[in-house]
Amino acid sequence: MPSTRPGNLPLELNAFVGRARELAELTAALETARLVTVTGVGGVGKSRLALRAAAGSPPRDGAWLVELAALRDADLVEYAVAEALQLTDHTGRPSREVLREHLAERELLLVLDGFEHLVGACAPLVRDLLVHSPGLRVLAVGRRPLATEGERLLTLAPMPEAEAVELFVDRAAAGLPRFALDDGNRGDVVELCRRLDGIPLAVELAAGRLRALSPAQLLARIGDRFGLLTGARRDVPPRHQALRTAIGWSHELCTPQERLLWSRLSVFAGQFDLEAAEYICAGDGLPSEDVLGVLDELLAQSVVTREESAAGVRYRMLDTVRAYGLDWLEAAGETTRLRRRHRDWYLGLATWCELDWFSPRQAAVAELVEMELPQLRAALEFCLTERDEAHLGQYLAGTLWFYWVGCGRLAEGRHWLDRSLELEPDAGRADSRLKALWVLGYVAVLQGDTIAALAALHECRAGARLSGSAVAAAYAEHRIGCLALVTDDVARAETLLRSALDRYREAGELNSNVLMCQVELAMALAFRGDLAGAVELCEDVRRVCEDHGERWTLAYALYVLGYAAWTRGETEAARELVTRSLDLNHRFNDLLGTALAVELLALFTAAAGDAAEAAVLQGAASRVWPSVGLPLFGSGNFGGPHMVCEEQVRGALGDERYEECVRAGAALDPEAAVARALGAGRGHARTRRPPRREGRGGDGLKQGELRPGQRA
Repeated sequence: MPSTRPGNLPLELNAFVGRARELAELTAALETARLVTVTGVGGVGKSRLALRAAAGSPPRDGAWLVELAALRDADLVEYAVAEALQLTDHTGRPSREVLREHLAERELLLVLDGFEHLVGACAPLVRDLLVHSPGLRVLAVGRRPLATEGERLLTLAPMPEAEAVELFVDRAAAGLPRFALDDGNRGDVVELCRRLDGIPLAVELAAGRLRALSPAQLLARIGDRFGLLTGARRDVPPRHQALRTAIGWSHELCTPQERLLWSRLSVFAGQFDLEAAEYICAGDGLPSEDVLGVLDELLAQSVVTREESAAGVRYRMLDTVRAYGLDWLEAAGETTRLRRRHRDWYLGLATWCELDWFSPRQAAVAELVEMELPQLRAALEFCLTERDEAHLGQYLAGTLWFYWVGCGRLAEGRHWLDRSLELEPDAGRADSRLKALWVLGYVAVLQGDTIAALAALHECRAGARLSGSAVAAAYAEHRIGCLALVTDDVARAETLLRSALDRYREAGELNSNVLMCQVELAMALAFRGDLAGAVELCEDVRRVCEDHGERWTLAYALYVLGYAAWTRGETEAARELVTRSLDLNHRFNDLLGTALAVELLALFTAAAGDAAEAAVLQGAASRVWPSVGLPLFGSGNFGGPHMVCEEQVRGALGDERYEECVRAGAALDPEAAVARALGAGRGHARTRRPPRREGRGGDGLKQGELRPGQRA
């Protein structure tokens, strides 16, 4: 019900959609603070939220709106406030004095909307009025804070996806009454709202275009969002009649240095940190020592947002704000130069991360690369689309091997490696291509793509001979040996992996790859029945890993040690080793290591007498394998534990119950699946055991039913 108290707030002409949490937060802030400022990027809905909050429970003498966006003369701010309060005074007294007198005994809320270009005049006025008017509260709405004493800030973020979609549908139906969200357009509408960053103005302008375009057509044209999203409504301020104008208003308020940094920051493709901004954006009118101060001003004006992360404070621009900056960067002729500096920074970051992968900071490196992935993708894209940059693209794609392989990104790594190697080789820069080739071979081996793996690795080996690269030759031989291992040519695998280790030693190479070569050799020995040799190799790997703080390769060494312990009948030791292996692999999001460990824990669980839980774990593993490649490499050796477990568990449960449990496991999300497997590994299986079946002494496996090298 509209308030009957005094005031001049306009009535709402359409539905107020979403923002329940923000409205509650603003209402609570107005009850405890006398000055509250709502800030945010242009078009984010600051004014609408403020007016809804002001109308909700106005003070005794009402809520009064002062619209300042159209005012250009700072000397007229006091007169604008007096006019909004409907004050008339024909004396010669200063307007400030008139305002103080009027407000001295009143309890009212003053809403100052659109003050950002007049902050120099508004801030002292607000402070003075609050000091002399105990019943006054001020709700300021702008793109930057007033920065005066007692101010409480509320920064308004774009709408969440669901609310943005709701707003789109509401505004679309207003102009196109038959419009409704359905299965045919839902995906396009959701993606459209996401691409528009959930900025209400952009969403409303897009909805207005449905008179001429379908959601799918709108989405196809969103690359030119500033040309597309204009409106013809005359009842809104000029700065809100087009998306370009709304963002451009913020741009006009910036100083030359702020505009320069805005355009240069648009080269970032997601979160970035201060050090990257200082390196990439400094120079030519913006000294590096000034970047922090200018960035702080862009933060104050909501052009850039601050985000907390595990790596500390980071920053981000909304895609719409970034797109506006990119236009200015292009107009200044700086796009290529800035993208090259961006590439150089992230090339250096990747190089440092590769070196630091073999250290106690391994987990932190994985988190950092995950965080910087949008920037690394942008750097790769630049290298692969710019002339004379192909060798750097190959180098970068190869340098990130530890992330593609160790952190669950095989498919993406394959994408970048394939693209980089499609480009013409540069005879003078063979090392970059050789590195990309052996990494591509490694990824293809793990994906089960034998033909692609052999092609890449043989080309790498031939190129290493021509260039005299002993290191590339070692990596090629190592990965050819790995391919032999997963395709069950175990004798050849042993020969090649031993030779690769010799080559690594001669070249002075020691890193996670070298240790993994040793683990893979241990697997070959285990499959041939030499458990003692396998254990000796993996214990050596474990010692080196502990010395260097390496955990990724350690997980695989623990897997082999667990396999060996199980085969020797050491049940508890085997569970402990494989459970720790799974825990480490999951921390790195290594899907291959995760799937292998879960398969082995399924076997252990069946032998412990819980066939149903074993089937659930097999189902959980089956969900992971498609994200890696060929399940268990199609290998009899790697697949042996799975096939033996399935045979015994299916016999214990019957086909129908077995398939039911497998489906239950496959339905688990990754986190739940790993938690389930870790629980089983620690002896806390969660599925109720089925009744014993006639003719069996139990419903699980007996210890020792699996032998090294046993095939399905």
